[in-house]
Amino acid sequence: MRTRTPRWQSLRQLVGLHIPLYLQPWLREEGSLTRRLVAHCHDRFSLELLGSSWGRPFADEHRALGLPSGRTALIREVYLRCGTRPVVFARSVFPPRSLHGGNQRLARLRTRPLTSVLFAPRRASRGSLEVASLTPSDALHVLATRGLVRGAPALWARRSLFFPAGKPVLVTEVFLPAMASLGERTTGVFSGYPVPQG
Repeated sequence: MRTRTPRWQSLRQLVGLHIPLYLQPWLREEGSLTRRLVAHCHDRFSLELLGSSWGRPFADEHRALGLPSGRTALIREVYLRCGTRPVVFARSVFPPRSLHGGNQRLARLRTRPLTSVLFAPRRASRGSLEVASLTPSDALHVLATRGLVRGAPALWARRSLFFPAGKPVLVTEVFLPAMASLGERTTGVFSGYPVPQG
């Protein structure tokens, strides 16, 4: 597999870039993306578990988690579907130290959304959102689109660290081409965060 690393940037660094208008509110959503999809798709929402196993994270994931190079972690990958087609590929990386104590349940989610834990009443703290444009030469792009379509275009992705019980978990969400069916296929200049009113 090709191993090109995406260039992750904060949302504020993306101001002025041309990002599809339908994706902009999803990219800057600070709550649960899964809950937003459930609200949008209603009974057409489903989660497909692609895999949950121990493996070596990508180099940029090692750095984001402060995990020594070469160390393994529990990697969970799912598709979030709205209707029959997946609209989001989600990849979560759990270092071994993050699966102790009450966090052991994170290793036993199966088809339950991770947000059922991260956004539970005792909400996990969260780091800043980072965003990247993935080209077909990015390993994450290859993973996200395997078995879906050939020649998929560049895709937008976002990621952030969560800290359940104070331990880091990296959650990455890749917006797939079918996401366009949830909004307009138009492009506009990204204006960053909305300006608070009042």
